[in-house]
Amino acid sequence: MFIDRVILQIKAGNGGDGITSFLHFKGVVNGGPDGGDGGRGGNVVFMGDRHVNNLAEYYYKNKFAAENGERGGPKNCFGKDGQDLVLKVPLGTIIKDAESGGVIADIFEDGQKKIVLTGGDGGKGNARFVTSRRHAPHFSQTGEKTEPHKVILELKTIADVGLVGFPNVGKSTLLSKITKARPKIANYHFTTLSPNLGVCDYYGTQFVVADIPGLIEGAADGAGLGIEFLRHIERTRMLVHVVDISESEGRDAYEDFIKINAELKNYSPLLAKRKQIVALNKCDCYGAEEKIAAFKEKIGKKYKTVEISAIDGGNVNALLKAVCAALEKLPPVQPEKFEPFEYVKPEKLDYEIYRDDDGAFVITGTLVDVLARNVVLTDTHSMSYMHKVLKDRGIFKKLKAMGAENGTTIVLGGTEFEYME
Repeated sequence: MFIDRVILQIKAGNGGDGITSFLHFKGVVNGGPDGGDGGRGGNVVFMGDRHVNNLAEYYYKNKFAAENGERGGPKNCFGKDGQDLVLKVPLGTIIKDAESGGVIADIFEDGQKKIVLTGGDGGKGNARFVTSRRHAPHFSQTGEKTEPHKVILELKTIADVGLVGFPNVGKSTLLSKITKARPKIANYHFTTLSPNLGVCDYYGTQFVVADIPGLIEGAADGAGLGIEFLRHIERTRMLVHVVDISESEGRDAYEDFIKINAELKNYSPLLAKRKQIVALNKCDCYGAEEKIAAFKEKIGKKYKTVEISAIDGGNVNALLKAVCAALEKLPPVQPEKFEPFEYVKPEKLDYEIYRDDDGAFVITGTLVDVLARNVVLTDTHSMSYMHKVLKDRGIFKKLKAMGAENGTTIVLGGTEFEYME
């Protein structure tokens, strides 16, 4: 099964919790705080693998999560970091944010890695909160929790040469003659249902050839197999346009050529401008000479034409020679240019205050997210630490300016407490 587009839900690992612990050994009942930090959560990483040729692996299983960090331990022992989750994808895979459509990465090379989601930070143990006034903090920080995200994986095959043409014109037969690829070949339309790749070696010059399912009129608008596979020739350096010059299907060869080019232009004007060599296939059929002459007269000198017989390899070497000569003058395939989209953690800790329908002041923002991880309602040291941060950040001052009075309810990270001057 060939799959070239999937939607995945991915999640980085949560950070491990820091712990509250005090040193205990013989003769000492209550030693100093020695709670260790939690481990960092695992990242979600995508990696290009040349041995993977499509996205079928992610068709049935589409939810993935990296490993969480472990909680800290006593004696200032740090928790173990969560293991990164590495998802292997074929070369040519474009990763997009499902919500915005922003391109995160274009996996173009074997072994190329992209960290898409970073793991949550580990929480701090109580040993981290010791100050000159706070000698024995009875609170620690929980690990940072991460959120799941949905991404789109879209495969665009990377090849030097793309074979295009109507169904049943001999593209797959030609591919089997010039490479070691063994595509399904039969005398009916749409025998090829997914792109086939092969490596051609012509006297030491190697290039990758992609054979996509046959196009028909209206393909760019969804007819036949539609545009489902047209994206697989977007990255090709040039096209070999295979035409059935025998007209064995009852269609006019020149009209076929015009219609396919119109579909390419309708799909992508850039694709329509790509270098083309026209392979006039089945030229060994009866009456082919007259049809070849008529075709060449109509097409003019804009395109180079080569007469071949793919089924027995007739004149295929001449076609390969022309392809190699054209490739020498063309630039290599390049990754797509895009404005990279990143799932970034905010570097600045900020906050926002608003009043809800019940009259309570609600404090939100990245500062609150971090601070809420330290709050232990039953611990005076924890509450004291929270009040100090709120005061130092000027939040109490702002609350007063907004009308907060003694006894007013303050909501911070889901925790409610009363405002007191």
